[in-house]
Amino acid sequence: MSAIPEGGRLKEMTSALPSSLIFSDILGLVGPKLSAVEAEVARNLRSEIGVIDELGTYLFKGGGKRVRPLLLLLSAQMAGYRGERDVLFASVFEFIHTATLVHDDVIDGATIRRGRSSVNAEWGNSLTVLLGDYLYIKSMSMALTADDLRIIKILADITLKMIEGELIQKRRQGDISVSADEHLEIVRRKTAFLFSGCSRVGALLARAEADQEAALESFGLNLGMAFQLVDDLLDFTSDEKTLGKPVVSDLREGKLTLPLIYLLEAGGVEQRGKIMQVLEDRDFTRVRREEILTMVREHGTLERTRDLARSFGERARRDLKHFPDNVARRALETLPDLILARDR
Repeated sequence: MSAIPEGGRLKEMTSALPSSLIFSDILGLVGPKLSAVEAEVARNLRSEIGVIDELGTYLFKGGGKRVRPLLLLLSAQMAGYRGERDVLFASVFEFIHTATLVHDDVIDGATIRRGRSSVNAEWGNSLTVLLGDYLYIKSMSMALTADDLRIIKILADITLKMIEGELIQKRRQGDISVSADEHLEIVRRKTAFLFSGCSRVGALLARAEADQEAALESFGLNLGMAFQLVDDLLDFTSDEKTLGKPVVSDLREGKLTLPLIYLLEAGGVEQRGKIMQVLEDRDFTRVRREEILTMVREHGTLERTRDLARSFGERARRDLKHFPDNVARRALETLPDLILARDR
């Protein structure tokens, strides 16, 4: 895998960064290591088993934001790590993340992922479930090569929390009584704990002090919460071409995200009735997408969700005060802005 070019994924990820930290600064910090992560991911997706190699190649070509590897690499550098194991563990976290996406698409019956057919749409649910299992076990096998049981335990605990979050969400699917607090707990388990693990492992690799490890763990958790709340928003504010899938897909799949939960709290009988009709139909046959979009705009639930995402971003920034000022810390301080500004 060649080095990441200026027009590659890293530029796409950092194009919205504030002018206080320009793209070339980020590239100088993590560009070579992100290239190494890409190479490690590609290498570990290859297999002498034809079907695994075929599906792995398809997954890799689908790309990804690589936010989690970026978070681990920057956290490790800020905490003072100078070795190479950050590349390995950044790749491990990307494998775990990819496994969750593969399983999620089966659970949700999704047919589109990142603007093209999902794996399950191309190869069916049985092969896709097995591929997700393979990716989970492969990630642990990769991590074991570093022979660090502390990090293995973190990875296992995070994976359990993510599965618990998926189970809770599936049980509450289509339930209009789900509260904002319950939704945020699902977000914490399904998304934020993985972010938290990335930044915490960065601290562990650097043998940071206990208070710094806790601060980075908290930073990742708050950043992950902001990230997922922006995902909730993009389902309403983006468009199909940019998002890579139809808008308001979460509701069609039976999932109530925060803008809709706030709408149910603030709205009346009409709003509740229309949301229930979409949940019953699992489609927009009796209620048009545009009606749902109009309701969340008119009731201000999008801005309310964005305010909460900003709040988590500010909490994340405050967590970094435990570290001396350096360019890696300034890069991490920009991540909440990058996340809030993203359009996909």
